[in-house]
Amino acid sequence: MTDILFGLRTANLMFLTEESRIFGVDAQLLNDVIIQAIATFILFFFVSNVLFEPVKKVLENRTEKIKNDIESAAKDKEDAADLKAEYDEKLRAIDKEREEILANARIKAQKREAKIVDAANEEAARIIARANQEIELEKSKASDEMRVEIVRVATAMAAKIIEQQIDESKQDALIEETLKEMGGSTWLSR
Repeated sequence: MTDILFGLRTANLMFLTEESRIFGVDAQLLNDVIIQAIATFILFFFVSNVLFEPVKKVLENRTEKIKNDIESAAKDKEDAADLKAEYDEKLRAIDKEREEILANARIKAQKREAKIVDAANEEAARIIARANQEIELEKSKASDEMRVEIVRVATAMAAKIIEQQIDESKQDALIEETLKEMGGSTWLSR
C-alpha cells in the first residue's frame, strides 16, 4: 500500500511540475528525445544499409530480370513470327514445286501415252499392211493355181478334142462340161 501511495504522490508532483511549465519539457526529457532521435537515425542508417539496400538490389535485379524476360519474349515472338513467315514461304514454294512436278508428270504421261498410241497405230498399220500383203499373195497364189488348173484343163480338153475329132457342137458341149468340172462361177468371175 505504501507503494501505491508513493506512486500517486510522484504522479501528482509530475503533474504539478508539468503544469507550471509551458511545454512540460525538462532537460532529462530533452536528452532522452535527442538520444532516441540519434538512435533512431543510426538504426535507420543501419537498417537501410543492411536491409533496405539488399532488398532494393533484389528488387532492382528482379525488375531488370522481368524487363529482360519481357524483351526476350518480345524478341522470341518476333523470331517466331519470322520463322512462321519463312516456313509459310517454304510451304508455298513446296506447294508450287509439287504442282510443277505434277504438271511435268502429266505432260510426260501425255507424251508417253501419245508415243504408245502412235506405236500401237504403227503396229496396227504394219499388221494391216502385212495382212494386205498376205491377201495379195494368197490372191496371186490362187490366181497362179487357177491358171495352172486352166492350163491343165485346156490341155485335157485339147487332148480330148484331138482324140475325138468331133464337130463344133460336141466341142462346145465338151467345153461346157469341163467348165462345170472346174466350177463355172469361178471361171466366169475372172
